[in-house]
Amino acid sequence: MQITANGISLECETHGPKDGTPLVLIRGLGSQMIHWPTELYEGLAARGYYVVRFDNRDVGLSQRCPHPDAPGDADDILARAAAGEPITAAYTLSDMARDVTGLMDALDIDTAHIFGISMGGAIAQYLATDHADRLRSATIVMTAARPLIGSDQAATMLPALLSRPVGKDRYVAGWIEEHATNGSPGFPMTEAEVRAEAELAYSRGVDADGINRQVLAVIDASDRRPALSKVTLPCQVIHGEDDALIPVELGAEIAATIQNCPFHRIAGMGHIITPKLAPQIVDIVDGFITTSGR
Repeated sequence: MQITANGISLECETHGPKDGTPLVLIRGLGSQMIHWPTELYEGLAARGYYVVRFDNRDVGLSQRCPHPDAPGDADDILARAAAGEPITAAYTLSDMARDVTGLMDALDIDTAHIFGISMGGAIAQYLATDHADRLRSATIVMTAARPLIGSDQAATMLPALLSRPVGKDRYVAGWIEEHATNGSPGFPMTEAEVRAEAELAYSRGVDADGINRQVLAVIDASDRRPALSKVTLPCQVIHGEDDALIPVELGAEIAATIQNCPFHRIAGMGHIITPKLAPQIVDIVDGFITTSGR
């Protein structure tokens, strides 16, 4: 269903009892809500949670958010970086955090637990530091609290991060390659499962410029460690030992920065939550929320 949140239209779905404990799932860069394994959101719903999953702005069925002063085209971004020109982001991760609170407002949710992965884990950090009054707890997964790309590195690293329009076959092949590189080797998906997921994502709407705008929002993000050190909200961090994209040590750093923050280091987990991994994640989330008493 389409929900108006923070002035834009977001596609979302809810699962579990409406009077259950609210839990909002926040996806990472370029991914859609259909990338959440059914075993994760239905597993949480079966334990009494009112689970909200949604497409972030600029992906899937949610609204595209271009800005007249901000590029989205990969070649335009690279040309500006090569020339040493400042690259304006169309929006920030703080804006995307307000998308979440706006979504909660639209669904009449006063406070909720949140679960964010990768870019969504960074958004979860902004929620914990800037909107703690709306949260019951935060689970921060496979992400970092510090900028990973400096302004002096943008020109050399951007080519690997930016997207270009591709056809369905190339998109599906790319997602299969993504799983081979950044998947969870201890909890693998079959190629048929990965292919079906990619085909569904492509049919819902893949927008290269939109993904690039998310990339710029991530690059624009500041060091969150000083603010996180003041967070008193119940938080936990989950990170895979086999994460080839964001090293597990950066997850450990977040847990060490936030007061009384448990750290769950999972062997065999990479940068993708797969159906086989989901039950373990459900246990960790439910156990933490039950223990925190929120």
